[in-house]
Amino acid sequence: MIEAPEQEPRLVDEAGGVSVEGVRRVFRTRRGDVVALEEMSLRADPHEVVGVVGPSGCGKTTLLELVCGLQRPDAGSVHAAPAALMPQRDLLLPWLSALDNAGLALRARGVRREEARAAAAQWLERFGLEGFERTRPAQLSGGMRQRVSFLRTLLAGKTVLALDEPFASLDAITRAEMQGWLSHVLEAEPRTVLIVTHDVEEAVVLADRVVVLSPRPGRAVAELGVALPRPRHRTDPEVVALREQALEALGVPT
Repeated sequence: MIEAPEQEPRLVDEAGGVSVEGVRRVFRTRRGDVVALEEMSLRADPHEVVGVVGPSGCGKTTLLELVCGLQRPDAGSVHAAPAALMPQRDLLLPWLSALDNAGLALRARGVRREEARAAAAQWLERFGLEGFERTRPAQLSGGMRQRVSFLRTLLAGKTVLALDEPFASLDAITRAEMQGWLSHVLEAEPRTVLIVTHDVEEAVVLADRVVVLSPRPGRAVAELGVALPRPRHRTDPEVVALREQALEALGVPT
């Protein structure tokens, strides 16, 4: 169970970036302490997209929750502008329409329902969801659900977006489509983004830098700059080369 911070607030970087320095995070269990992160350091400059890859259980989700203020480190520091977390599951409320699910972030900020609907409706059109405003989640495709979930995260009005495996539940074709879509959205609406993914190619396609984590306890063991023009494709030679470098850092044969 995630415990929210009780005393010390996060330091806020008004420039809109993220800085994680020497962080240690320990979970106490009946079987003893589990160290999720150890000497973890990472930065994301304003409007930069940073991909975070690593093996299962290496503390990637914990890292995002620390950045969003849902946890606090046992050692080290986390400096971040206000951040919104998009979890792996879309968590759309089944009894609400796409419009009202997207507008929940605005309602949480005190916006009246009709005003939230009007604001969200404009974004749904831009996100390719025109005509589905009154549709409930069960009638939406996986890609549509993720668009609504991302819009809800965006409308939270935070400078930093923390995306936890946003496309993991999608089939390969829809996933590729969503990667291109997200790149387009972030070009039009720049944010500082941390995106956690198990898919090394996805990180290279989407990010300006890729940070590779070790097995638990997670720490950064490699950092790859991705100075490639967008859009990028998995078959681009430069993408393939960076993928191989990241896999080598993970200890995975290529």
